[in-house]
Amino acid sequence: MRIGHGYDVHRIEYAESSSGLVICGVRIACPYTVVAYSDGDIPIHALCDAMLGACALGDIGKWFPDTDQRWQGANSRTLLKACKEKIQEQGYKLGNADITIIAQSPKMAPHIIDMRENLAKDLGVAFDQISVKATTHEGVDAVGEKRAIAAHAVVLLERYA
Repeated sequence: MRIGHGYDVHRIEYAESSSGLVICGVRIACPYTVVAYSDGDIPIHALCDAMLGACALGDIGKWFPDTDQRWQGANSRTLLKACKEKIQEQGYKLGNADITIIAQSPKMAPHIIDMRENLAKDLGVAFDQISVKATTHEGVDAVGEKRAIAAHAVVLLERYA
């Protein structure tokens, strides 16, 4: 077995005409936009880092650098599927993933089931192998002041039989 941890944080900006944020593949209507090179799906970026890290394959920036035009505006679910293929090439499959989203706003709770369904589908695992939860920073630091959103992801990878 292998364990991996990933972390990502992105700045968000208030924008009245925002189309919202994409979090775990779910578009959440809100007056914020994420500042990112790809679609800025923060928890998926953390999950990719955890999976790649568990196999000692570096991080998402190594495989999908922001210096490469191909990844500008990229759908993070596509990147996640590519990371899944990379760990499979190493002989591993996902045992489970546990993701914590840290955001003062918008509220994540109404969307968590859809988030888990998206990730389970993209990774080809059962719904109960994916955990997504959310917390706030109680008004402290950039996250608490609604200037950023962060996420942690922990994965357990298992060798194919």
